[in-house]
Amino acid sequence: MHGAVIHAPGDVRFETLDDLEILEPTDAIIRTAVTCVCGSDLWPWRGLDATDEAHPMGHEYVGFVEAVGSEVASVEPGQFVVGSFATSDNTCANCRNGWQSNCLNREFMSTCQADYVRIPNAQGTLVATDGVPDEEFWPGLLAVSDVMGTGWYAAEAAEVEPGSTAVVVGDGAVGLCAVIAAKEMGAERIVVMSRHEPRQKLAREFGATDIVTERGEDGVARIKEMTDGIGADSILECVGTAQAMQQALHSARPGGNVGFVGLPHEVAIDGQELFFTHVGLRGGPAPVRRYLPDLIDRVLSGRIDPGRVFDLTLPLEQVAEGYRAMDERRAVKALLTP
Repeated sequence: MHGAVIHAPGDVRFETLDDLEILEPTDAIIRTAVTCVCGSDLWPWRGLDATDEAHPMGHEYVGFVEAVGSEVASVEPGQFVVGSFATSDNTCANCRNGWQSNCLNREFMSTCQADYVRIPNAQGTLVATDGVPDEEFWPGLLAVSDVMGTGWYAAEAAEVEPGSTAVVVGDGAVGLCAVIAAKEMGAERIVVMSRHEPRQKLAREFGATDIVTERGEDGVARIKEMTDGIGADSILECVGTAQAMQQALHSARPGGNVGFVGLPHEVAIDGQELFFTHVGLRGGPAPVRRYLPDLIDRVLSGRIDPGRVFDLTLPLEQVAEGYRAMDERRAVKALLTP
């Protein structure tokens, strides 16, 4: 088999890897239909997350079941499946409470930029579609495995409600999917903070009503100006930097909510400041498995089309170009075809 391996910052290679085997009775092996590069993969690419030794990359996947362990009865070879970037048994207390991304047996996927992937906890992680979807739906279903599910969680954590004003901080794939989620949850006004015209255009097509190009405190001032000096009901933070978090917290109205799903880097929260603003704050890895049945249905019914965030398609062997294009902001998200 073949897949992407990172050796050092800026050094991702397409390599021949050992063929996969079922290691645990709860495993499944899938042949990927499509996979992709995630914005969070750029942290090690840029050297902001350490790469101490060479290792495979990727955590988003859809594909065909090739083999299952003896304890896997929910899917079978030949089925087309969608899974989450965080595996879950879907039976432990945390899973039953709806937080499958905090499953007691959780494993984070990290080998999915490959033509075959071993899925731990397959019984609780994988959801089979009714038959094999047309290939036109594959990008949307792939988005559901992470960025659409994460954007949905951002909107849920920020408590977007019908008629509310939502602000999305970040115009990457997660931020754009968060626009879809905010619209689906009934937000009346959806403001996207973006400086990139192609992304602004897609955000508007997804449902954004306003674009703010300012950043930092200037961005906060613009949001306050647009909301009669009060701030927005819901802020969806989809970046993970200190500036993005401060921009999100300061843009919320008293009693508003911030949902943060950008993987935090050097983010610090002033507890006393948060205390006196009455702003609610919730984040973490999205419980994608909870949303899978609903989001799969929305994609296959044509109600949403998050696959449009993929604006560059490459063969898997050119995975390094996918990283470069996203790093240089020549692409929102790179789709990889094995």
